[in-house]
Formats: sequence, C-alpha cells, structure tokens
Amino acid sequence: MGTVSRKEENRLSLLNEGVRIMTVRGYHGTGVKELVDTVGIPKGSFYQYFVSKENFCAEAVDHYINPYIESLQQHIDNKPGDALAALRNYFAEQTVAAAANNFQGGCLLGNLLGEIGEAQATCHGSLRNAVERYCRQIQIAFELAQNENTVTQEITATEMSNTLFCAWQGALLRMKVEQSVWPLESCLESLLNNSFYCRFVPES
Repeated sequence: MGTVSRKEENRLSLLNEGVRIMTVRGYHGTGVKELVDTVGIPKGSFYQYFVSKENFCAEAVDHYINPYIESLQQHIDNKPGDALAALRNYFAEQTVAAAANNFQGGCLLGNLLGEIGEAQATCHGSLRNAVERYCRQIQIAFELAQNENTVTQEITATEMSNTLFCAWQGALLRMKVEQSVWPLESCLESLLNNSFYCRFVPES
C-alpha cells in the first residue's frame, strides 16, 4: 500500500475543506485565505495545487460528487430485492444524513448551479459534467427497475432520472427553509412511490 505524500495530503485537505465551506457559503463566500488557514499552509502555496480559485472549484465539484455516485452504484450492485428498492434506500440514507447535518448546506451542485453563471466556464463545465454523471447513475437504476417491472414504462428512464434530480434539488432548498426533512420525504413519496411506481400484476 503506497504512502500519500504531504503535498497530496494538503491537496486533499483543501478539497475537503472547500467542499465543506462552499456547501454552506457558496463560491463567492469562500476565500482562499480561509481555506489555507484552515488547512495550515501559506496562502501562496494554494497556487501550487490549483491554477486558480475557479479551477479549484471545478475540481472540488468532482471531489464532491464522486462518493455519491459510488454510493449509488453500491446500492444498485447490492440491491436487497430490486433496483427501485435500491433507489429508495439510497435516498433514504441521504435524508437521514440531511437531518443529522441539521438541514444545513444541502447539495453543493444545486447551490453552485444557482450561483455560478456560464461566464465561469471551467466551473460551469464541471458542474454540468457532474450532474450528467449523477443523473446517468440514477438512470441506470431506473432502467433496471423498468426491466423488473417496478416502475412505469410510459416514462423513459432518462426522463425519470432528470425529474428526480430536479425535484430533489428543489426539495433540498425547501428543506433549508422549513428546517425539516419533510420536503425530501414528500419528493420521494410522490415520485418513487406514486408517479413512477408500477403496480405490476403478473399475468395468470
């Protein structure tokens, strides 16, 4: 097992802290000085790891979304019964995590999508790629669920994935206002247990 260099540790720490702070304060509310002070490195050292703050943000977006995609993939691979159950379990875990975090932050992707315009091309491109990758993983689950006849065939897996992502982002914003997980639970109930759910009755 290889050792991690000090430089790699610092870089990872900057990304971890960047994700944490930007999730709460946004891109413009996150300063380079605060990041380096938290990690404990000189301010000038920041630019040894990242070309610019915008480049840092783009890499932080990838750093943020990767564990969510991996977790969703694990739920699909180790599904208890069917792909729809895997989706329900995954988002139930996210709901529990949101409550444990006292309804703060929400989703970094959703927060940045509302803050960063297309003028910041590097960040915008990274956000778009992260959303597409995440939605693609959800789409795979819906495709499996359609094959298992647990979700409707009348809506494409792509449409269901995009709808769930957008609804979930809206629910996360409402959660912060209400200081409650009920918007998340309502979103999942409406889509996974009603609109997309297929009450399949096998032929006798």
